[in-house]
Amino acid sequence: MKKISTREMVYLSFLVALNIVLSRVASIRINIGTVEGIRIGFGAFPTIFAGIMFGPLAGGIVGALGDFLGFFINPSGFYFPPITLSAALGGMIPAFILQTFFKNQPDTLWQYIIAIGIGQVITSVILTPYFLQLGFNIPFLVTLPARIVAQCINVPLYSFLTLAIKKKTGSILTYSPK
Repeated sequence: MKKISTREMVYLSFLVALNIVLSRVASIRINIGTVEGIRIGFGAFPTIFAGIMFGPLAGGIVGALGDFLGFFINPSGFYFPPITLSAALGGMIPAFILQTFFKNQPDTLWQYIIAIGIGQVITSVILTPYFLQLGFNIPFLVTLPARIVAQCINVPLYSFLTLAIKKKTGSILTYSPK
């Protein structure tokens, strides 16, 4: 296992903070009953970016810490750990897909759209609404249409931003498994 450098720890800490701000402050929240049912924003981007740039474990840590700390900074309902699991997987899945299926290939926008799209469908469109139904009795089908529309916007945007930032930073931030 690769040791994490101080520089990487600082970058990941920044991404956790960015995740909290983008998720909890700079997003549109739609309550269903007394619980947030739909959140439209860019809070998942730092998690996905961390996974792609620093590896799946880093993406999972940024997602889990961002969700956990963000809840205590700006709570909505009660803390429900499966939602944190979904946030962690949101950072891990795209990185795993890129490492597994697109390893040693030049980066393209379509690779990122596929990897991030699969991750967002699994976590934001399927798991999170399922967990909201389990924990808060919010019907799965009530949140589904808005989540699908949001991901149709977010996935290409996240993909473009990640690829653009990765190309600009070069090898400064890139994760290389040993």
